[in-house]
Amino acid sequence: MNSKTNEDSLKQEVSKFYNQIGWQMQDDGFYQNARYEDLRPVSHEYIHRCHMRVNRYLRRSGKYLLDAGSGPVQYPEYLSYSEKYRYRVCLDISIKALQEARVRLQDKGLYVVADVANLPFKSDTFDGIVSLHTLHHIPPEQHAQAYQGFVRVLTPGSTGVVVNAWTSPKLMARWSWMIRGMDHVNGLLRKLSGRREVELKAKTEPTAKKAQPTGTYTQHITPEWLKEQLTGKVKFDIFVWRSASVRFLRSVIQPWFAGKLWLRLLYRNEEKNPRYFGENGQYPLIVIYK
Repeated sequence: MNSKTNEDSLKQEVSKFYNQIGWQMQDDGFYQNARYEDLRPVSHEYIHRCHMRVNRYLRRSGKYLLDAGSGPVQYPEYLSYSEKYRYRVCLDISIKALQEARVRLQDKGLYVVADVANLPFKSDTFDGIVSLHTLHHIPPEQHAQAYQGFVRVLTPGSTGVVVNAWTSPKLMARWSWMIRGMDHVNGLLRKLSGRREVELKAKTEPTAKKAQPTGTYTQHITPEWLKEQLTGKVKFDIFVWRSASVRFLRSVIQPWFAGKLWLRLLYRNEEKNPRYFGENGQYPLIVIYK
């Protein structure tokens, strides 16, 4: 199988997953894909504030905002990015995603089925771009092409924001002892509290639901790799979107352990050192300029 055929196969896999599984609404009112996020009340404030960071780096108004890999525009904060734009152009490889986005955006949205690495738009079209948790679904060798495509379709003087995830970020590796320790404590607490309802629910889950696939192709990168790929081709900065991984949040941040306070302190430190936490935390916010 040649490289082009393999890339096409990966993208078809991603499209199939999101059409059939990822953007299906679950009984709890969230999309299946939300299982990758920490939706507990103890983390809500921190996650909300991280979502809102995107607005700082976008032109606040314009005619067209491109949402490259829009999904269904699943979180309320996402809607704020295009509040003062005339149209939000939702581009996604999943038809299901765009159908769901249309429910939220109605006539404010324009909807395009396409590949983020091969944008079907004229140059100098968009006054802003957001691409959230999307580029890890395309092969790494196409990342530079995708970034250059974003710059091409931006209007002069505009910016784009890309949020992605690093492979083995240094802070999460440094804090791994906390995750292991809290996993042990949480396990003991579950045993002591005798959470039999969870066990009973697991036993009574339909077999078909258990057998469903739960993920698709993703390939994260390192900040060093990204700099090597983009330097000299794209003008960009790396800031922090969120330094804490979902794994860290679910293990370490607990209501009974002053979880909200710890996250407020973490957020404050991220604000003071956005470049450090951007390069060493889990999720960078990459600003591209034209």
